[in-house]
Amino acid sequence: MQAAAIDRFGGADLITVRAVSVPEVGPSEVLIKVEVAGVASWDAVEREGHYDGAFGMPSTFPYVLGWDCAGAVVAVGGQVSRFKVGDRVYAASMPLPKGGTYATYAVTDAENVSLIPAKLTIEQAGVMGWDALTALSGLEEIGLKQGDTIMIFGASGGIGHMGIQLAKRLGARVLAVASGDDGVALSQRLGADAIVNGRKDDVVAAAREFAAGGLDAALITVGGEAADHALTSVRDGGRVACPYGVMPDPNIRPGVELIRYNGARGQDATDKLNRLIESGPFDVHVARTFPFDQVVDAHRALATHYVGKLALRVS
Repeated sequence: MQAAAIDRFGGADLITVRAVSVPEVGPSEVLIKVEVAGVASWDAVEREGHYDGAFGMPSTFPYVLGWDCAGAVVAVGGQVSRFKVGDRVYAASMPLPKGGTYATYAVTDAENVSLIPAKLTIEQAGVMGWDALTALSGLEEIGLKQGDTIMIFGASGGIGHMGIQLAKRLGARVLAVASGDDGVALSQRLGADAIVNGRKDDVVAAAREFAAGGLDAALITVGGEAADHALTSVRDGGRVACPYGVMPDPNIRPGVELIRYNGARGQDATDKLNRLIESGPFDVHVARTFPFDQVVDAHRALATHYVGKLALRVS
């Protein structure tokens, strides 16, 4: 099969498309013919070697990148009963130990696989998995409930723009802090109750106007001084969720709870996500889809300004 892989850690130019062996399917695994793979910020972090050894196993080369995908099931392990050949599925996987999703075929545990909700295109499903599950996990970690006020910082990114929609499904009032005029427009279209352009607007003043007594919660997808300043608008007893991998760590005052977390995977998590998606309009915004032979350009694009997600058309 064809795969986009690296032979050592480093820059985007190290990625090449070459022939590799199709991964073997274990008893609890599913083999997917990949149509679309997600291109995410953590793919670049991994490509540079920052995750080397972080998952309890050594990195081996050639190293096939990619964590998200969508396509059709072409084989299932003997212990798998939830899927059959031909099912249209998406997956939130990890490259180790059998390779990632930048490939003609990808294998992962059946627990990481779900049928594609009918309202999503193949591009949307291919880029959605990790970001949507991470957004939903963050909202659950802070116990978001009907009537709560929440700030989503980084609202026009992958996690953030899906977080807006999921928070609204849970009955919250959402203050979106987006990047640029295009990020503001996206956040408005997705139903945020108030939107701030984080590049030029006074986020704290907007937050005070939005929730005079302070925000109940925040979901932070971008770290740094601007995020730390925005978090001063969270009330005493409020809760801040920040996924592991967002750096630097948020700096919050005493009396506000910081929750660092990983996005949940597995059947229960994807079933819950799919129910929320199917309960009303849901948009996974794909900024651009790259042909497979332009994977290097896709990784270069990760360092530029865009809203939503980037996709890689594999087949």
